[in-house]
Amino acid sequence: MVIFSSNRSENHAQALYAAAINQARQEFLFKDFGVQDTIDGRFDMISLHIFLILRRLKEETDRTAELAQSLFDTMFGDMDRSLREMGAGDLGVGRRVKVMATAFYGRLAAYEKAMANNDTDALAKAILRNIFREEGSKKENAKRIANYTNWIADALSTFPINDLLEGHLIFPAMISLENF
Repeated sequence: MVIFSSNRSENHAQALYAAAINQARQEFLFKDFGVQDTIDGRFDMISLHIFLILRRLKEETDRTAELAQSLFDTMFGDMDRSLREMGAGDLGVGRRVKVMATAFYGRLAAYEKAMANNDTDALAKAILRNIFREEGSKKENAKRIANYTNWIADALSTFPINDLLEGHLIFPAMISLENF
């Protein structure tokens, strides 16, 4: 693990990634919103939170492109390392990371399209498809996560871009799960 990097963008990306991981591991996402506490479920929550950060960074691409790329690289570097720690062989890791990256880009596209159109129903459908694998009994959970996603996106929209550029991110504190 790199603690100090010569590249400030990498250090800041690592800090943003750590914030995303911390938020993606919040118990309510699994206990109250019904996400499976599995490798896939954790990947889905990390992907969702990284998407939200990248979406905010995209608002000022001229200033944030390097950080956004470093954040993506940090995420998939961590995925590679995690797979290796779980015992995946060298040949299998590259293939698995490629599958994960493809899944991540698919989620980004679906979530961005829905959010760009302010379409919470489309976002809930994308979440149902991606996070709950079309499990019909999870429609309400998908709606709750869609509302949560919009809430986080709204909070990030006012989060100072300069703070993000410095690797500082504080996700909003949950006041009540009843709002979702």
